[in-house]
Amino acid sequence: MVATERRIGWLFATFLALLALAATRTAYLAAVKGHSLRRAAVTQQLTQVTVPAARGLIVDRHGVDLAVSEPADNVTATPYLVHDPVTVARRLAPLLNRSFDALLAQLTRRRSGFAYLARSVPAATGDAVARLHIGGITLLPVTRRDYPMGALASQLVGAVGIDGTGLSGLEYSRNRLLLGTAGQRRVTSDAIGQPIAIRDSRVAQPGSSVTLTLDAVLQGQAEQVLSQIGQSYHPKGATAIVMDPRTNQILAMASWPRVDANNIGSAPPYARENRAIGFNYEPGSTFKAFTVAGALQDGVVTPDTSFDLAPQIQVADRTIHDAEARGPVTLTTAQILAQSSNVGAITIGLRLGADRFNYWVRRFGFGRPTGVELPGEERGQVLALDKYSGSSMGNLPIGQGESVTPLQMATAYAAIANGGILRPPHIIGSVNGRPVPLPAGHRIISPQVAAELRRMLQGVLAPGGTASEVSIPGYQLAGKTGTANKVDPATGTYSQSRYVASFVGFAPARNPRLLVSVMADEPQSAIYGGVVAAPAFGQIMSFALPYLRIGPN
Repeated sequence: MVATERRIGWLFATFLALLALAATRTAYLAAVKGHSLRRAAVTQQLTQVTVPAARGLIVDRHGVDLAVSEPADNVTATPYLVHDPVTVARRLAPLLNRSFDALLAQLTRRRSGFAYLARSVPAATGDAVARLHIGGITLLPVTRRDYPMGALASQLVGAVGIDGTGLSGLEYSRNRLLLGTAGQRRVTSDAIGQPIAIRDSRVAQPGSSVTLTLDAVLQGQAEQVLSQIGQSYHPKGATAIVMDPRTNQILAMASWPRVDANNIGSAPPYARENRAIGFNYEPGSTFKAFTVAGALQDGVVTPDTSFDLAPQIQVADRTIHDAEARGPVTLTTAQILAQSSNVGAITIGLRLGADRFNYWVRRFGFGRPTGVELPGEERGQVLALDKYSGSSMGNLPIGQGESVTPLQMATAYAAIANGGILRPPHIIGSVNGRPVPLPAGHRIISPQVAAELRRMLQGVLAPGGTASEVSIPGYQLAGKTGTANKVDPATGTYSQSRYVASFVGFAPARNPRLLVSVMADEPQSAIYGGVVAAPAFGQIMSFALPYLRIGPN
């Protein structure tokens, strides 16, 4: 009996000792470790997730979708909650289009509390993953950028990164406008990492929708014509711009080669470039119109001023001749422009003088960006007056020794077409349905001089002009060809095998409502602007005039 009571006493004492130990441990965890343990529990059960805002739409002037945001999911994992990584990796690999080995490496990284298995997968893929009911695998709703028109205007519209931030084109330059405001989501998970409660603590605000002045139909036609240039002449690249010269709204801005906007990263850098704003080139003969414009405005010449021109002209140490060998001729200012005489344009430039020539080059906007709402615009290169050498006026008046961008050239010609107003070009028509005001312009030449230039530029497409084979029945066209040697970077001299062919023109000539510029970089088998670029101008214009219901008058 005594022994039994002793055993009961020992058991009771042991129980009291264990109870005291448990109480002490509990008090220690509550008093000393309580804060850190509560924080760990909350961290494992509660997650603050940033919810990206739906990126704003980019549409053309008629509402055609060029860039949209669609529901998507980020597929994430909590590796230490995934009980059978081999099976899970095998099941997810085909759904996520990833290798089994790569997924397995992520899922067996036990010290990692979080891993992205795939980002911005389509909602259908996310649904397929969710139906597997895999512990430790979580879906986080996001949006993904899609370009419904594929390659159409891809260099202009641009692309976004995997985090939804604009990387190029309008997606980059108007990123803050399109991005919106991200939201915050509080996710409560169970012991195996599955969400059991989701609450938005801050609702995401979608980005602004942007309507462009671009016309998707005209854009497609311009890109098709450039593709034909690519097939026929195999240039390094080409660009075309279609613009309303009255407002300088850009109706099309095409670059070749074409690039699929949904897979833009696979294209080489030169193909991703928007050549209309990012390509510097010496313009050659298209620049002669501005030499003549300055001389007309200063009263140095008239369209009918006559010049006796030798076969060549000497300026300091330079001897310049026309593209085609000829004897002495007498040409008027208008004929010099129509026939693109180098000797004649230099003669007019010398009569104008270096100081005034330099003034007019800058007056037409060369040497500075046009101000279009696109990133990466080059400013061109214009020689400072104090850097002119004795021979500068032997090459600058004919478009050598200075560089421009295709958009600068189109903008300057638009000032001739619209009666003398230089206005920045623009591509954004409205934001969230609110029209964007037209950029302010300023007069650079008189309406009379602009009208004289338009009449003179008609001669380029008339018999005897450098683009005489281009015509559209019922319409009077005006414009200028350009064929310019490129500088060989190895020698620093003009190449005899690499050229830029270009054409800028407008219609109807008396009251222009449409301007088209075409440029091809290093075409093969033919080099002349009248052969390579002028017919492309004619094709685009032949389509655009009736499409826009622009009559001959």
